[in-house]
Amino acid sequence: MKIRNSLTVIVLCFIAFFSLLSYAAETTKSTELRVSKKIQQAEQGDAKAQFDLGIMYSEGLGVLQNYVEAVKWLRKAAEQGNSFAQCRLGFMYGNGQGVPQDYVEAVKWYRKAAEQGDVEAQFSIGLIYAKGQGVSQNYKEALKWFRKSAEQGAAEAQCNLGVMYKQGKGVPQDYKEALKWFRKSAEQGNALAQGYLGLMYEQGQGVPQNYAEVYFWLSLAAASDEKASAFRDSISKKLSPDLLATTQKRVSEWKPIHPASK
Repeated sequence: MKIRNSLTVIVLCFIAFFSLLSYAAETTKSTELRVSKKIQQAEQGDAKAQFDLGIMYSEGLGVLQNYVEAVKWLRKAAEQGNSFAQCRLGFMYGNGQGVPQDYVEAVKWYRKAAEQGDVEAQFSIGLIYAKGQGVSQNYKEALKWFRKSAEQGAAEAQCNLGVMYKQGKGVPQDYKEALKWFRKSAEQGNALAQGYLGLMYEQGQGVPQNYAEVYFWLSLAAASDEKASAFRDSISKKLSPDLLATTQKRVSEWKPIHPASK
């Protein structure tokens, strides 16, 4: 009986193994057909297919990763006005992927996409102006593009806009406006904005000083920031046991219904 059971197990293992090989072969063939079709569409001038192919080569999706090939197809799509391709081409130039790093070219392509309303490109060109990469550092220009991106709901842009208002870069210092944008970003799970929001409550900037709020926002930020975790623990000593328990309950109730901090 034991021998028979062992043989049965071995047979089942072989069946599972060859089934897996068959599935893998079918999947590979299916992928090759999709890639072949995408290349055909791209060569016929389909801008979306060109963009898709650029992303596939950039990320190694269904093809071997090849940044040079990615840039080739992204450029074709970008030259047809595809804003997603323009934004990604700006990223490739900004990071030197498939081309020599060139911030001037990055700005050129980001701007084309940003002017079409691409939220990622708006944020990226804002970042370039804030850092002065390929352009003269210009906080007002950075603020303009961060605002456009932030108003479309981009959490990173909202956080950066908050920083500009907090530090008075490109705009008169305005803690209440900074607080507004930090809150919008923090509510989307941006850990950096959550940390800034906690600090503003701790320092009483734009709001009355409130250690329970400090603890609350730093608890959320602590999921991805060790410094926030340490600062939160020090703040806990300033809260009464009842207030600490109430605030911890707020944190636990918040997490399941809001984006995770990142």
